Amino acid sequence: MLAYRINEFDAPPSLETLDCPEPGPDQIKIRIRACGLNFADLLLQKGTYQDTPPLPFTPGLEVAGEVITCGTKVRNLTQGDRIAVFCGQGGLAQEGVFDANRAVRIPDSMSFEDAAALQVAYGTSHVALDHCAGLQPGETLLVTGAAGGVGLTAVEIGKLMGARVIAHARGAGKLEVARAAGADHLIEDAQDLRLAVKELGGADVVYDAVGGDVWKAAFRATNPGGRLLPIGFASGEVPQIPANHLLVKNLTVIGFYIGGYMKSHPEVMRSSIATLMEWHSEGRIHPHISHVLPLDRVAEGLELLRSRTSTGKVVITP
Repeated sequence: MLAYRINEFDAPPSLETLDCPEPGPDQIKIRIRACGLNFADLLLQKGTYQDTPPLPFTPGLEVAGEVITCGTKVRNLTQGDRIAVFCGQGGLAQEGVFDANRAVRIPDSMSFEDAAALQVAYGTSHVALDHCAGLQPGETLLVTGAAGGVGLTAVEIGKLMGARVIAHARGAGKLEVARAAGADHLIEDAQDLRLAVKELGGADVVYDAVGGDVWKAAFRATNPGGRLLPIGFASGEVPQIPANHLLVKNLTVIGFYIGGYMKSHPEVMRSSIATLMEWHSEGRIHPHISHVLPLDRVAEGLELLRSRTSTGKVVITP
């Protein structure tokens, strides 16, 4: 099989031919039809991601495909089943071996591309907004980086949950994508974010995928008793949080990392993915995929994420 391999950090990865291992007793081997790219793949390439495996390895956090073979202890899956797997690594290849308990069946109505694009981005937004922040109908949700992979899903899910959604993004084109996903108000990156949000009545929940100065402005625009979710740091700057401001305004900052939740709260993640699959079948969510690329164009796909020129998801089809 062909696989996109990282052999050295901060060096160009390579497309290599490898033997695919056979599955262990509790594992499955799948033919990978689609793999969603994530900002974490850029961090994996640099060796700075919190779950970076030892070298060499194949990146790719989320896949969809067909079961080829099952381990001897796997009872709930069989050859030919269409499944999605939040795998954490190994997705940028033509085949892969993964733990069976991470696999979920995908509806016949769902494409492999949608299934690969749904897990990390929608799973992050759904669990963060529902389980962690307890977003309520009628509350105001501010989403920064609102046209990105996770930000766009937060706009869509926030609207589904009955919130008034303020989308913050760079450029009219990206803001129009956020509007199409359900955003009620749009704020361009060049505007004074704090002032613009304050003029709209402030934010009850902040979903921030940018960090840096954007986080600082959003923090100051949060209403008393509000909740803030630091989801990512696309700006490259991890902000410091003034505890005295938390105290005075009765704010809550809630950390959420989907990989950690897969380990510590697997039942929450399984329930979330089941809900998202149902919503997709009912036509209530629509994964936005701006680019679909073959395996030999992974570097191009990652550059789209690095330069923040893509919208929604970039998907690789091995």
